[in-house]
Amino acid sequence: MVVLVVLLLAAFLSACGEEETAPPADESAPQAAEPGLQHVHGLGVSGEQLYIATHSGLWVAPDGQTKARRVGPSRQDIMGFSIVSGGRFIGSGHPDPSEADLPPNLGLIESSDGGRSWKGVSLLGEADFHVLESAGRQVYGFDGTQGRLMVSTDGGRSWAQQMPPAPVFSLAIDPSEPDHVVAATELGVFESSNAGEDWRPLRDDLAGLVAWPSAESLYLIDAEGHVLVSRNAGRQWQPAGSTGGQPAAFIAEGEELYAALADGTVKQSTDGGRAWSVRVTP
Repeated sequence: MVVLVVLLLAAFLSACGEEETAPPADESAPQAAEPGLQHVHGLGVSGEQLYIATHSGLWVAPDGQTKARRVGPSRQDIMGFSIVSGGRFIGSGHPDPSEADLPPNLGLIESSDGGRSWKGVSLLGEADFHVLESAGRQVYGFDGTQGRLMVSTDGGRSWAQQMPPAPVFSLAIDPSEPDHVVAATELGVFESSNAGEDWRPLRDDLAGLVAWPSAESLYLIDAEGHVLVSRNAGRQWQPAGSTGGQPAAFIAEGEELYAALADGTVKQSTDGGRAWSVRVTP
């Protein structure tokens, strides 16, 4: 448990440090070549397209394509990312280096055109959501700047502040009840049945990234890439397979699982995490 938490925490802190200290862009200098998929922070699926939120903007890989292309012109650092529905995305992070007029933390931002353009929604300059999950108009965000869990019932326009049981690596929403969530934290896995007001420990020997695509399937990938599945909302876990590397982001869309690895590779499983194939290459 200690080793897994240290690995996850090290990745979490190193990512934060890079975003905070990135130098401003020199507009007179020649533009560098596209960096490709580096420092993946989030994943999402809309239709048959896989979206990849990174340190240098949003990317998309249509079905059948293993190379992603950039979405829109922005190179903002998208730390938290969630697809609400269709072309409506929400995110958080840090501005494009050319946007010197913006504060370093974007709060909650949203796109209504599939990530081509973004606008501010709330908490500009006040929050940096490293974890961001949504279910309809219910939104959960873990603010890395203050270690607080923020919960919104109106799509992120207004927020209630809750105290998480520990710093949160990942959070998954019960697909049948948006007030019921499971959080993977520095101290293990916890659940709340009232949108984060109270927490109950589930396991103190697990850490990782979680996804909850159906009532009978809650998944966790630990820092070494081992995939576990729970059929009873996190009380018991069974091994399912392995991604073959440390995960940087993890989502589930229906029967399909997607995991981004530390090197920018995105893998996909269609059999509940037992076997994985490369979906996108860096």
